[in-house]
Amino acid sequence: MTNEELWQAVLAEIQLGISRANFVTWFKNTEIVSNDEGVILVSAPNNFSKEWLENKYNKTILKILRGLDEGIKDMRFIISQKELKESLPVVKKSLVAPLEETQLEFEELHVDKETNLNPRYTFENFVIGSFNELAHAAASAVSKNPGQVYNPLFIYGGTGLGKTHLLQAVGNEIVKNIMGKKVKYLSSENFVSQIVLAIKNHKIEDLKNQYRQNDVLIIDDVQFLAGKEKTQEEFFHIFNALYEKNKQIIISSDRPPKAIPALEERLRSRFEGGMIADISSPDLETRVAILKTKEQEKKMSLSNEILNYIATVFQKNIRELEGALNKIANAQKQKNFIINLDGAKLLFQSVTNLPPQTTSPKKIIQAVAQFYDLKEKDLVKESRKKEIVRPRQIAMYLLREEIKSSYPSIGRKFGGKDHTTAIYSCAKIGKEIKENENLANEINLIKQKVYSA
Repeated sequence: MTNEELWQAVLAEIQLGISRANFVTWFKNTEIVSNDEGVILVSAPNNFSKEWLENKYNKTILKILRGLDEGIKDMRFIISQKELKESLPVVKKSLVAPLEETQLEFEELHVDKETNLNPRYTFENFVIGSFNELAHAAASAVSKNPGQVYNPLFIYGGTGLGKTHLLQAVGNEIVKNIMGKKVKYLSSENFVSQIVLAIKNHKIEDLKNQYRQNDVLIIDDVQFLAGKEKTQEEFFHIFNALYEKNKQIIISSDRPPKAIPALEERLRSRFEGGMIADISSPDLETRVAILKTKEQEKKMSLSNEILNYIATVFQKNIRELEGALNKIANAQKQKNFIINLDGAKLLFQSVTNLPPQTTSPKKIIQAVAQFYDLKEKDLVKESRKKEIVRPRQIAMYLLREEIKSSYPSIGRKFGGKDHTTAIYSCAKIGKEIKENENLANEINLIKQKVYSA
């Protein structure tokens, strides 16, 4: 059996045990480069992949190899020769080692004026985990066949979880691989501004015609269209014109379509007519993987202990993780030495010394009211309207779950209702959360609002 045949047999077995997304992320561009007296050398495309394969898949791969060839004694991972030639010199990790200026240098990537896409957002540097696997798979499929699968593609999740990265990665992939496709990315705020200006200058038809020329239209943070009736109307016409011609539409939001307040029903229906995928918060293991990716992008060299420490301290989103790396990079540049674990702990002392996250009934009620575009007074007063009853039940549930309010006190906060109403509401939402994934996601998004306030 040749090295290539041996490795293909290993990959075939590995693929049976992990998701397609993870398989592509970690095993793409790997190969056996030598088999010397039973010692296998496996080439990985970069240092990040090498470390991940060593830590996560070493035992599994070695077991498969020995099952295929009893003469195999050991296996090691190396970085491909191409990557070694291109990589920067490694800076020694010492508390007093001088810091190489090149460590913090990175290529400035400018936004493309035609597409509004930033070329630094790619699938290659997007870390996949269970928290974003579905969204990544859908985005990848769309990038290969725009307008034919998952149209529209609607991706939602909390702030700083990688929605913008994924949306722009789709656009960049299409521009790179499909000749002649016209792609346009813009935030909803930018879109609203353009609509307002076009109406003011009596050029709305010209603007709509411009958008209809695109093969792929990507709108970020579409929840900001809520309540803007004229903008929604124009977007509806643009959406229909593109959809009827099988042009791809990709949308992101901080919540699912059903939870976007003051959104026209016809738009909500269009959004729900395609693929809806969510991105949740990454687990510890994925946060470390994200840090390693960002570390390589920034040409930094930090110990695993520091990366694990950062991943433990910053748990909310990816933006926090990158901010922490930037803080270390700036500190190293100013002090001209590599920071060790003790230095990192000192740097983030103000964060780690914060008291545990707490909230209050007022914050919870306020967050629920904002999420469903209601006034706080409407939420707490007597009303049997469907659009108020449901959010009120969710608020009661959160008061019970997050701050352990008693049922009588919960009832009093909502117009003096009997404690049995609070018990019923909490039980109802608690049961539905287990059966209704959309409701669970809505409540998680509300919690993010509560604790980020």
